[in-house]
Amino acid sequence: MTDAYVSGTETAWRALGGDPGLLSRVSVVAREQALPARLPVRELARACVAVCALAAAELASARTGRDVPAVRVDDGAVATAFVSERHLRVDGRAPVNFAELSRFWRTADGWVRTHANYPHHRARLLSALGLAEGTASVERVAAILAERPSREVEDEVFAAGGLAVALRTAREWSAHPQSAAVAARPLLDLLPIDAARPAPSVRRLPPLGSDPLLPAAGVRVLDLTRVIAGPVATRTLALLGADVLRVDPPGLPELPDQHTDTGFGKRSTRLDLADTRDRAAFEELLTMADVVVSGYRPGALDRFGLAPEALAERRPGLVVAQLSAWGDTGPWAGRRGFDSLVQVATGIAVEEGSAERPGALPAQALDHGTGYLLAAAVLRALTEQLGGAGALCVRPVLARTAHWLLHDLRDAGDLRDTGDPHDPRDLPPAAAQPRDARPPAPYDPDHASQWLTETDSPLGRLRYAEPPVTLDGGPQDWARPPGPSGTDDPVWRASAQGRAGGDR
Repeated sequence: MTDAYVSGTETAWRALGGDPGLLSRVSVVAREQALPARLPVRELARACVAVCALAAAELASARTGRDVPAVRVDDGAVATAFVSERHLRVDGRAPVNFAELSRFWRTADGWVRTHANYPHHRARLLSALGLAEGTASVERVAAILAERPSREVEDEVFAAGGLAVALRTAREWSAHPQSAAVAARPLLDLLPIDAARPAPSVRRLPPLGSDPLLPAAGVRVLDLTRVIAGPVATRTLALLGADVLRVDPPGLPELPDQHTDTGFGKRSTRLDLADTRDRAAFEELLTMADVVVSGYRPGALDRFGLAPEALAERRPGLVVAQLSAWGDTGPWAGRRGFDSLVQVATGIAVEEGSAERPGALPAQALDHGTGYLLAAAVLRALTEQLGGAGALCVRPVLARTAHWLLHDLRDAGDLRDTGDPHDPRDLPPAAAQPRDARPPAPYDPDHASQWLTETDSPLGRLRYAEPPVTLDGGPQDWARPPGPSGTDDPVWRASAQGRAGGDR
């Protein structure tokens, strides 16, 4: 750590390879009580949204030849969006976000957290515990786990294909070989997929309109993601004008409320890549895609020819984003994972509670934060390609975002701790508020209606969180509400198909 304070926004923008001079285009409305936590969650959330908006503004400038639009980040909008799944209402009904077997459990020597929201994950958890579906209950599972060591449960549930993680302190996680693999990688990077292959001609995109300004207009995105982080990224790209087509396998539909919350701006189809006809439809989509975003375990889709190198071979100049929980190296590279489990493994749950009573962040901030970082990386990759870069790959990792929160951001927070919730050093350069300015009203999560809105949809009347990514002249809301999962045809929109510059 150096004596000079570096904000989270600066760190993330540098990781993306952005021009530091553009940080002056960012201003922040800092609100006390936004995402309160022992760890600097507010700064993480603010930084992730800020660099995403700045990357969108940079791409807009590159496509129009005009100055980079100003970006404004409001802690209230960010805090509301980071719990968007809790604010969602469908005809007044609150969403179902966690199943009864997704929780903390006491074990013989500590705690373990399980994730069983999906039916197949629940079945695998019960199998590891020797329980039949008809005999399973919260009480029965609790009794079994109370007699077993937490790390034994972790290993046996993993072996059965389920999800369970033993509670660790940050120090215990630091001694784990997976922690070393995660810490060794950068927060984000844009890497050439095949540096030996000549870059295609400069990417061409159609001229941008100005009402609203949509930096990603004309960009086609294949969305092979699930749960929160990946879908938040592609939801953001859809906000910015991209044609986003989400593709799910027929046998593993997304949880309905989760699909609704992250489905704004997108279309949704289902394809079985093991089926000859569906595979042909996917390959046809790929021939015109600009971006492929996947959220499955590293290597899980390689058998379908979806490794970055194989994708770029068939679609030169592609941007590939591969999201994972633990990364693609280390002993846990092949493990499934979710935000809640990463919090438990890395020590966050102990930091926000204790070893005797674990806690949690005020939002699934690793999911949401990594989602905005992923979207920012895709936008920056598109800007780099306008300058002649070839196929690029980005691999964001939930556990790496956790490392950033636990170490880099917290260390910086300790350095700047002045007792002032509006400390100007918490903001990007040139964005600090005057010392005599009246501070904005504190954030009240129970009265967040300022950042909520409603719309009719094929699913009913929806209340939802407004997008936190804003830039001058840019969109204020998504162009379309979500629809039922899997009901769209596997084709690109006609307006995108007829765009100029399909070749690169």
